[in-house]
Amino acid sequence: MASAPSNTTPSAGAPGAVHHPDTARDLVKILVAGPFGVGKTTLIDSVSEIRPLHTEEHLSEASAEVDDLAGVREKSTTTVAIDFGRISLPGDVVLYLFGTPGQERFRALWDDIAYGALGALVLVDSRRLDASFDVLGLVEESGLPYAVAFNDFPDAPRHHGVERLRQALDLEPGTPMVTCDARDRGSSIDALLALVDHLIGRDPVEAR
Repeated sequence: MASAPSNTTPSAGAPGAVHHPDTARDLVKILVAGPFGVGKTTLIDSVSEIRPLHTEEHLSEASAEVDDLAGVREKSTTTVAIDFGRISLPGDVVLYLFGTPGQERFRALWDDIAYGALGALVLVDSRRLDASFDVLGLVEESGLPYAVAFNDFPDAPRHHGVERLRQALDLEPGTPMVTCDARDRGSSIDALLALVDHLIGRDPVEAR
């Protein structure tokens, strides 16, 4: 498995930093979930202030029989355990980001990866909405609050209305729904902030 070792540069907040800021008050575990090829690794790469950890393998002929490549034919690698990154937000909040594998065959890892998480950002590809149903089901079964972020692929359809997309995914009215470009740091941070705002805004009893 390919993994990127952490850079040991000690200056927190800068790319490559390892130690979280001394002022950090809230350390929050967040899942970045979504189907195969939706951009989870890309999003974590774009926002992480440390060198991200990846556990990727090249797709093989054997995996092609179980991994649906429809809409992602150009993809050559897949996450087989987790992606990991970290980002410090205003208000002394530090998010630890855990990217989850998107294929059904890695479902056994879900409980372990989700343990201790406070919420999930679910990435969705509007070109293949049906690919998101299994992941959304897992998130809902786990009881995690979540936000949905549509990764804005260049050839994504532009005619879908917000309510039409919400209905297609059968989302609750209060579930945040945003559009982001997983390659863009600012856009990805905005998606994470939508989730954080949702977590903060929940009823304290429900949140516990």
